[in-house]
Amino acid sequence: MKLLRNLTKAMLNTRKFFATEHVRLLPCVGTLRRYNPTKFFNDARAAANVTMLALPQAIAHATIAGLPIVYGILSSVIAAIVAPLFAGSRYTILGTTNATAFMLFSFFSVNPALAGRASELVMLLTLMVGLIAVAGAMLRVADLLQYVSRSVLVGYIVGAAVLIMTNQLIPMLGLDKFVDIHAATSFASLLIALMKALRHTDWVSMAIGVTTLAGYGAMRKWRPKWPAFALSVMLASVLFGPLIRFGIGPFAHAETFVTFGFGDLAPKLPRLFHQGVFNDISTLLGVALAIAFLASLENTLMSKTLAARTEERADVNQDMFSVGMANLASALGGGMPASGSLNRSMLNHESGALTRFSSMFCGFYTLVFALLIAASVGWVVPLIDFLPRAALAGLIIGQSCSLFNGRHIKICLRSTGDDASVLVITFLATLLAPLHVAIFLGVAISITLFLRKASRPYLIEYEFNEVGELREMGEKRKRPIPAISIVHVEGDLFFGAAELFRTQIQRTIADPQLKVIILRLKNARHLDATSVMALEDLILFMRERHLSLLVSGASSEVYRVLKKSGILETLQAGCDREAGQSNLFLNAPSNPNLSTRDALKRAQQLLGTNQADIRIFYDPTKS
Repeated sequence: MKLLRNLTKAMLNTRKFFATEHVRLLPCVGTLRRYNPTKFFNDARAAANVTMLALPQAIAHATIAGLPIVYGILSSVIAAIVAPLFAGSRYTILGTTNATAFMLFSFFSVNPALAGRASELVMLLTLMVGLIAVAGAMLRVADLLQYVSRSVLVGYIVGAAVLIMTNQLIPMLGLDKFVDIHAATSFASLLIALMKALRHTDWVSMAIGVTTLAGYGAMRKWRPKWPAFALSVMLASVLFGPLIRFGIGPFAHAETFVTFGFGDLAPKLPRLFHQGVFNDISTLLGVALAIAFLASLENTLMSKTLAARTEERADVNQDMFSVGMANLASALGGGMPASGSLNRSMLNHESGALTRFSSMFCGFYTLVFALLIAASVGWVVPLIDFLPRAALAGLIIGQSCSLFNGRHIKICLRSTGDDASVLVITFLATLLAPLHVAIFLGVAISITLFLRKASRPYLIEYEFNEVGELREMGEKRKRPIPAISIVHVEGDLFFGAAELFRTQIQRTIADPQLKVIILRLKNARHLDATSVMALEDLILFMRERHLSLLVSGASSEVYRVLKKSGILETLQAGCDREAGQSNLFLNAPSNPNLSTRDALKRAQQLLGTNQADIRIFYDPTKS
């Protein structure tokens, strides 16, 4: 009975947590209640179009990752079925993507000792990606992704496209036996190995790849609404598959894929209970974080793009939650990591989908094709056995060309110097470093450049004008009281701005006439431990020189930080509390200048003078 009460309490707490954090557990329930035959027909029809793209792409992305094709198909099936149960967008289609697939390949390339265990470790990796994404959604991390510069993603995708194209030239030219892709741990070494092996080019494989690529390009140009990728796969299988399968002429030595069976489609649980599992988790943690970050970033950009076209509100944390749940399910089903696919999602919208269930239909259609492929193992002509590797490599190269978005690259290079620097550095990092390192390097550069701009608080000296209002000091006007300076601080005073804030104030007090500085912090924001310690150093620095520092216009947030940190006592040292003396004057919303008037009176008290007539403008309507 006690156990039942505890379980009930835990379920209630979970429900409250989801309600509080605005991450809904099953948003699909509302859609299901309003479902009708019209929506069913439109969703089913749209899903058929998406499946024509999703299935061949799943095979291609598994090939890019260096995994058996069944991993890509299972991921596309499971993610497409599970994600809409939790997603915020009704058009989102999750599955394998180029960027995440090649990050997998990059990781195992730079860790050749793990390459032999890739099929085993990928499920554990997918599980970790799912857990990280779910935790991130709970903590509303997706809200922070908007602070990642778009230049990072553009640079990363361009670099990944170059790597994918270079990598796929190997099977397209029939050089698999002459280039050890796992030994080439960087773009430079891969390119050098490829150049050395060019003399061994298999002209039959090259002819298959180039012909397929040309057909794909022509179809994209002259019939843009046709499913060019799927049709090109089918045509290559029909034209070249029988020649290779039955060993006709020079095609006898060309390579094709191998059809998987029903056993390969069976769920495969990650190995969690073996002696080295914690070593595996430690090794995979970095790439799991990178894939979870990239998948969530891709999904966020996709959701916002769809929202802009459909006038829906993008719920990025809900969509991040769906990414996490889809990857958890993919890990339990034996698939590779899944992310949001902009191509498939846009096709889903353009094909007339009305609800989130079109994604589920797409997953079920893909599953039917997967079962059909598995059933063909016993046939005279197994289906996948007719798909040439060179043809798929050519199609992947053609698809990678679409990743070069000229307009986005041009905008990033021309907008600001910082954007151009972020794009170039991220692009070079993808070529020189493992991709799971390159993505974070690009983000770090982007944030560093942003902090450089944000960490410049605006400090300017003020005076009271004839009617008692604060105004900016003019270059030709002298201070009304030469010994007192009123310095208005506006902007962020977080850790990145603390040192600059301190040095600017120290530069101000270099004036030998100054005896008191009044810091007006009405519009200062985001004080943290670093800025508070800088303020304390400034107070002590001034007292050593027999100078005084007062604070006016402090908000309740500033007061709370100063009090909790203990700096308030340092600031108030020397004040006679019984006599009502204070060095801190809080902001009065009814008249923002009152606190500065009181600080100015305190400054005159410290100087022992009353030489200025202090008048404060007061508007009773603001009370």
